[in-house]
Amino acid sequence: MLKPHTPLMIAPPAALYVHGMEVPANARWLFISGQVGMHPDGRVGHDAREQAEIIWGNIQAILKSADMRLTDIVKLTTYAVGSEHLRPLREVRERVLAGYLPASTLLVVAGLAQPAWLVEIEVYAARA
Repeated sequence: MLKPHTPLMIAPPAALYVHGMEVPANARWLFISGQVGMHPDGRVGHDAREQAEIIWGNIQAILKSADMRLTDIVKLTTYAVGSEHLRPLREVRERVLAGYLPASTLLVVAGLAQPAWLVEIEVYAARA
């Protein structure tokens, strides 16, 4: 079982995440490459909210293919091309994760590999 760590002697998390996540020694690991908001037919979501919905759908599908769940996420990293996209990204994430708090990093970057991509999310998951 994963064990969250947010020690009281350091500043609390700035958002909905934990500072650390401990993984048991016998766990299987799954590393999910950065997912972008592109439909299976190649169309890119028209805004950050739609792209985030697509991304989280992809993440759930990949986790399912590995017999894992959202609560097996140990760490996620989110890249956004502008701070104006943070609110819809947080709203989608909070709804999808439904109170589950993995370790997390959020970066606002100058750009992603394709100009139409507004957000990219990579995930590390583990299951004992």
